[in-house]
Amino acid sequence: MMESGGKILVRFKKRWQLMLWIEILLYALGLAIFIYFLFFKLIFSIITLILGIVLLTVFIKPWKPGLKKVSSYIDQHLDVAEYSTGLLLLPENQLSGLAKLQQHKVTKQLVEKINTIKPPSHLLRGSVIMMLFISIGFLIHQFHIVDYIQWSQHLEVQPEKIIFKSKDSTTTTQRPKLESQLLTIQYPAYTNKPSLKTSKMEVKAVEGSRLSWKIKFDTKIKSATMESMGNSYPMKLTDNGYIRTSILNASGFYNFKFTDMKGTSYASDLYSIEVVKDKSPDIKVTDLKQFTTFSYDESKRITFTTSVTDDFGIAEAYIIATVSKGSGESVKFREEKLNFDSKVLRGRKNLNLSKNIDLDQMNMEPGDELYFYIEALDLKRPKPNISRSETFFAVIKDTISDEFAVEGTMGVDQMPDYFRSQRQLIIDTEKLIKDKSKLSKKEFNFKSNELGFDQKVLRLKYGEFMGDESEFGPATHENTEVLAETDEHEDEHEDEDHEEKDPLAAYTHDHDNENEHNLVDHKEEKDGEKSNDPLHEYLHNHDDPEESTLFTQSLKSKLRQALNEMWDAELYLRLYTPEKSLPYQYKALKLIQEIKNSARVYVHRIGFDPPPIKEDKRLTGKIDEVSNFRKIEELQLPEIYPSIYKTILRLEQLISNKTLITAEDKLIFEKAGNELATKAIEDPGKYLKTLQQLKRITEDRVISSSILTEVQRGLFYALPELKSNPFKKKVLTSEINELLLKELQIHD
Repeated sequence: MMESGGKILVRFKKRWQLMLWIEILLYALGLAIFIYFLFFKLIFSIITLILGIVLLTVFIKPWKPGLKKVSSYIDQHLDVAEYSTGLLLLPENQLSGLAKLQQHKVTKQLVEKINTIKPPSHLLRGSVIMMLFISIGFLIHQFHIVDYIQWSQHLEVQPEKIIFKSKDSTTTTQRPKLESQLLTIQYPAYTNKPSLKTSKMEVKAVEGSRLSWKIKFDTKIKSATMESMGNSYPMKLTDNGYIRTSILNASGFYNFKFTDMKGTSYASDLYSIEVVKDKSPDIKVTDLKQFTTFSYDESKRITFTTSVTDDFGIAEAYIIATVSKGSGESVKFREEKLNFDSKVLRGRKNLNLSKNIDLDQMNMEPGDELYFYIEALDLKRPKPNISRSETFFAVIKDTISDEFAVEGTMGVDQMPDYFRSQRQLIIDTEKLIKDKSKLSKKEFNFKSNELGFDQKVLRLKYGEFMGDESEFGPATHENTEVLAETDEHEDEHEDEDHEEKDPLAAYTHDHDNENEHNLVDHKEEKDGEKSNDPLHEYLHNHDDPEESTLFTQSLKSKLRQALNEMWDAELYLRLYTPEKSLPYQYKALKLIQEIKNSARVYVHRIGFDPPPIKEDKRLTGKIDEVSNFRKIEELQLPEIYPSIYKTILRLEQLISNKTLITAEDKLIFEKAGNELATKAIEDPGKYLKTLQQLKRITEDRVISSSILTEVQRGLFYALPELKSNPFKKKVLTSEINELLLKELQIHD
């Protein structure tokens, strides 16, 4: 059956619109990748991609091609259409017989020839523009063009002049004028940043930068110095002015000071110095689990990808791997330094490295363990910053396990190798609960069930120390557990009504009570045998699973309790409710720790000789010469910022009384400035203005009250917040007073 002409036109229209959408996507994608090479921010690229698609959609209008436009385009580019494609858009009941014949003819020609023409589009132009954007962005990133533009040498168009003020406000002589000022910042060579020259005296640079100040006056002066953090440094006189050079190591404040030929001193305002620390490399490892296990017969390969970033460039990145062989005192370690499969390009700020570790090539055998982490160094000199990732583990499962046997006078290892596994289960369970919102229901249930299996394995391992043979052996654990733990509880509850049954009874540990009548009879038989055997108290019966244990009776009961808690912990893990399993896991861990501590041997300390006992006064009961020792000591916390507190009080007096500043006030203000400077090192910009004004009122005698108020407010902000001191408030009240207050409230 031949396809209708209208469907052919609709299909051609959709094809035309699809090509326009692809063209829009090419333009927007090229621009987004260009933005990513400039800023290396994925969010910027996504925003650019969305905005580009929206703007280009409005401009190109991919929905614009309609059926009439498609018909006209086909008529112009397909001769066999005979300019009759428009007939395909009309219903047959409106056409004459001749028109119907022409419509049928055109439809037949379109079916055969429609694939010979293509919709108008600019996919080639879009691809070229996209590749052009990507190439330009890659070159800008490769040759650090943005950094050179950002840190290029420049001078401020409107320089900020250093303003000097005389310490003697009564002087009338003409002061020397500052002719030029210049600050040169030479960044460390490893940063690849060009030198910065500026007339601004505020310093913010990378640690280790070389700072050079140069000031020049219009007349000759006696001396010029730079004051910083209570120290004074003389500036060297050259042909171009006074010069001072320093290496930037710490944040702080500084100002200039000079003395003219007549001995008058002038000082400038304070300027801040802020150190930018070189950050350590950032390491991110993807596609790798924290703990990986391999069977002996499977492929033992670890493949992962590492992303390393640094602010100024990466010098080296490698893997430190440690292989451990053996166990106990015979364990041996071998450390190796592994390189990544991809080359580490020195000086790059972003590296994506991959590694495939083959455990067979590292000569690892069953039972061996591999610990490894990634370490990265940056270009900082003389000592680089070093970062390391978290440690990852890989273990080849051991096919042979040694069992401890007791023969003759050989020692017995009463402590199993799995005492720390319960703690690890708790850590894994808490992590699973924390990550519940990030996991799907299926994945969460799977991990919870896996933890339940691990809990089961741990319980069976402890069961071996209680005499249980194996999971599928004699039901020693299930049957004897009720006997050991529930006899007393059954006696207490045998008269209770059990009409309301627990819906989880079929899955909990209590299902063992179904065979309780058999166990009780069995117990009575055992008790009869024990009573008839006079040597029972002195023998260790290995036929009884409750007696065939390497632990003493007290340790055995605790271990049985721990196994009971493990049962309930495993239950709730199997039911996908790990939060209910945690309390039982903690109880099991506590019992295990008590067993562990009870097996320790404590040695009495030596070296103390007690005084000899006086036999004539022994057991007499006389305590006349015995006196109690009592020591009373009042501890006082050191006062914080005492000068700032005194300055705030003194400023309040100066503001209210409007008196002059005395020499004693200047001394207090100077001490307060030193305290404020130590606090301002952490945040130079926050307290700079207050420190400048405090220095100003220290040098002048007459200051306006508005400046004093502003200084006082700045000092208030510098003080730490007072901690609340709760106390008990005594209220004298009685029943009559309470009734009176209630009546007053009612008639209020």
